[in-house]
Amino acid sequence: MSFERTFDESALFRICFVCTGNICRSPMAETIFKSMVKKAGYENRIAVISAGTGDWHVGEPSDERTLAALAAQGYNGSGHRGRQFDPDWFDKLDLVVAFDRSQERILKAWAPTDQDRAKVQLLLSFDSEQAHLVDVPDPYYSDAALFDQVLVMIQKACAALFRQITPGIRQGAP
Repeated sequence: MSFERTFDESALFRICFVCTGNICRSPMAETIFKSMVKKAGYENRIAVISAGTGDWHVGEPSDERTLAALAAQGYNGSGHRGRQFDPDWFDKLDLVVAFDRSQERILKAWAPTDQDRAKVQLLLSFDSEQAHLVDVPDPYYSDAALFDQVLVMIQKACAALFRQITPGIRQGAP
């Protein structure tokens, strides 16, 4: 799947959610955040994608438990296909959101400049109520209940992130 076909570079704000394999946490966040963007009418202003640090699941759909957790909350994540983050994307992105410190370290190591390293942030850092947890747990080797818990964490943190970026989006709106 080509990055250029799925990413609107003309958007005012461009965000990429990055987990390990791009089949659990980052597709949840991409789906949830896109829903928030659409509900606010910002589809032409905020571009949202997701990727993984690894290449194990490139081209695969989201994990079935991810899709089930999303569906239980009214989201449709069925169109997702896994892809690996490409360091060349840094210059096209405003924010690169990681779910745990291992992904944060990898992404910062891949970032070609200090400015690009500064774009890498942990998702929970945007939510004052969850920031102390630091990492969003990886539900892949767990049960459906952890997928549901992780989804709630991601929903809350995405809502906090959305609240933080929308004032700038409104000001920059054409």
